[in-house]
Formats: sequence, structure tokens, C-alpha cells
Amino acid sequence: MIKNIYTLSILTFREALSRKIFIFFFGVSSFVLLLFSILFLTISPDSFSALNAGSVDGDTMLITIARGLKLFITIPLFGGGLFISIFSVSNFIPQMTEKGSIDLLISKPVSRAQIILGKFSGGTAMVLVNISYLIIGIWILVGLKFNDWDTSFLLTIFSITFAFALLYSLIILIGIITKSSVFSMVISYVIFFIASPILSKRESIITFINNNVVKYVMEILYYIIPQTSELSTITSDIASGNSPESFEPLIISSLLLVLILSTSIFIFSKKDY
Repeated sequence: MIKNIYTLSILTFREALSRKIFIFFFGVSSFVLLLFSILFLTISPDSFSALNAGSVDGDTMLITIARGLKLFITIPLFGGGLFISIFSVSNFIPQMTEKGSIDLLISKPVSRAQIILGKFSGGTAMVLVNISYLIIGIWILVGLKFNDWDTSFLLTIFSITFAFALLYSLIILIGIITKSSVFSMVISYVIFFIASPILSKRESIITFINNNVVKYVMEILYYIIPQTSELSTITSDIASGNSPESFEPLIISSLLLVLILSTSIFIFSKKDY
């Protein structure tokens, strides 16, 4: 079973490579690392001492600047990286279920559960590699320049990848049901950019609306829709060197991820191709 999932993961990874999305993502990450390398070569840490009015010591100032730079990279990476990643995997399932492709795939000695898990693992691995490349690169550059080797920053690799995996599981489910890459992509973007940010502010919204029906609906939606906004907050906390206020979104999202993937496997297993 593990061998089949691994093989399908590798094939999915190669599929991503063939679409040049992986190369584009890698190129953008390399460009960002190059810019920071040039910036750090031309600016001395001593030049930041001018910003210090004597209220904090030099080392504290440099660490503050270093963590600010990490946060400066992580916030757009979470948004932009996931935007590109969602686009890159939205067609994996619809293309797989096309006549000819699905016939060849299900004729192989692999179960349908293994097919879904292989697709999921391959797409997630693609994002993990790209995110790791940029985050580790920034960590090394900032560490060399400011002597800030806080390894907790590396945890943002997993928080960003996990946020993608959560949305990707939903893309897989929608792709199986509708066979539409556009619909999968649109729903994911709506959740990521609109629904989750709004639901994360539900308590403030309810205060103004003061309607019990709206309150209950928003509470239900909050727990059944991927909490990408909360995962973004956790990522920002980690990047800035702080401990997340709550790990509840991670627990809820993990359960939701398992539920969505299980539903995808169940529906895919019942499909007649």
C-alpha cells in the first residue's frame, strides 16, 4: 500500500513539474533570496545602530529587525504561495477523471483510496519542497547577517504547508464531485480570501448584527470551513518569535482534513467510471 501511494505521489509531483508551476514558484523564491542576499551584502548591521535611541541594546535591536524581516517574508508567502499552489493543483483531479486517464489508472493494481492519497501526498510534497526552499534560505541569510538562529521560524514551513493541505483536500473533494477545476479553484479562493477572514471576525460581526440565527449559522460555518485565517495568524506568530495564542485551529483543521479526505475516498470509491 505504501509503495503504491509513494509511486502515485512521485507521478503527481512530475505532473506538477510538467506544468511549469513548480519552476515558476522556484524561480520567484530564488529571486527573493537573491534580492535579500544583495541587500544584506550592501548593508552592514552597524548601520541599524542609528535607529537605536539607547532604549535597547544593539543585540536586541538586531534580533527585532531580523524577526521583522522574517515576518515581512512570511505574510506574503502565506497568501501568495497558497494562491499559486491552489492554481497549480486545481486540475489534478478533473484531469485524472477524464475518459482514458481514469480507465488506465483504475486498471492498475491500486485501490481508489491509494489513488486519492497518492494525489494528495504528491501535491502537498510539491508545496512542501518550495516552501522549505524559501523559508530555509531566508533563515540562513538572516542568521548569517543578524546572528538570529531561532529554529522555531522553520516551523512556518509546516504551518504554511498544512494550510495548503487543508485547502487541497477540499479541492480534491470538489474535483471528484464536479470534475471542474475552475469550480474547485473558485471555491478555494472564496474560502481563503473571503469566508475564512470574515468568520474569524464573527464575534465582532455578531455584536453589530445581534441576531441569534446569524450567530448560530456563523458558528457552524466557522467549524466546517477551513480556518485558513487562523492558520495565517499562527504562522505570523511563529515567524515573529511568539507562541501562538491557541492551537485549537490546528486541532479543528486536522480533524476537518481527515474528514474531507475520508469523504473524498468514499465518494471516489463509489463512482462508476
